[in-house]
Amino acid sequence: MKHQPRVLIVEDEPSIAELIAVNLRHNGFQPTWAEDGVAAQRELDAVLPDAILLDWMLPGQSGVALAKKWRADARTKAIPILMLTARGDEPDKIMGLDAGADDYITKPFSTQEMLARIRAVLRRRAPEQVNDSVSIGELVLDAATHRVTWQGQPLKVGPTEYKLLHYLMKHPERVHSRGQLLDKVWGDHVFIEERTVDVHVKRLREALGVAGAMVETVRGAGYRLTAQAVIPTAAQG
Repeated sequence: MKHQPRVLIVEDEPSIAELIAVNLRHNGFQPTWAEDGVAAQRELDAVLPDAILLDWMLPGQSGVALAKKWRADARTKAIPILMLTARGDEPDKIMGLDAGADDYITKPFSTQEMLARIRAVLRRRAPEQVNDSVSIGELVLDAATHRVTWQGQPLKVGPTEYKLLHYLMKHPERVHSRGQLLDKVWGDHVFIEERTVDVHVKRLREALGVAGAMVETVRGAGYRLTAQAVIPTAAQG
C-alpha cells in the first residue's frame, strides 16, 4: 500500500482546519489537527508528520515562534513547514521563511494551490534518485546517506538547503540565476517568489559555516558555488 503522507495542521479555527483536513483526506493524505502549539507538540512527540501546515496567528505561541522551536530541535528539524498566513505582506513572509518555514500559503487559498505546495515540499524532502557522492574541495555531499561534511565534520543542512547545495555542487563554477534555481531545485516555482531563493541561500551559508564562503553572490546575475573561494581559517583556540 502506498504511504499516505501525514500532515499536521496547526490551526486554531476549526472550520478552516476541517476544510483543509477534508481536502487532504480526499487527496491521499493523512491529516491530524492541533489547535495550538501545546497540542501540536503532543502530536509531534507521538508521531512525526511528513509536513506541517502552520498558521501564523495562533493563541499562545505564534506560528513563527513554533517554527523556530521545531527547526532548532534535531528531531523535527527536517520536517517541511508551510506557514498559513492571512497577510500578503512581504516582511511577514520573509519573517516566516527566516524562522524556518519552507514555504507559505496566503489565505484565502485554493485547494489546488495548497496541494501543489505540500507535494512540492514533500518532493524536495524525498531523496534524489541518484545516490552519488559529490565533493568540491573539502566539502562532501553523499546523496546515498543524505550527509554533508566539511573537512570530515558533519554539517546540519535543512531539506531545501540540501537540495540547493546538491544542485550547486553538481554544477560548480557556473552562475545560476534565481529563476534557474527555482526551476531546478523547487521545480514548480509558479507559487514561489525569487526572494525565497535568497533566504534559502542565506540559510545554506549559515549551515555550511566557514564553507559558506564557497557560495558566492554574483551581482545582478545570481549565485555560484566555487572551489576558488577564500575560506576563512578557524581561529586557533
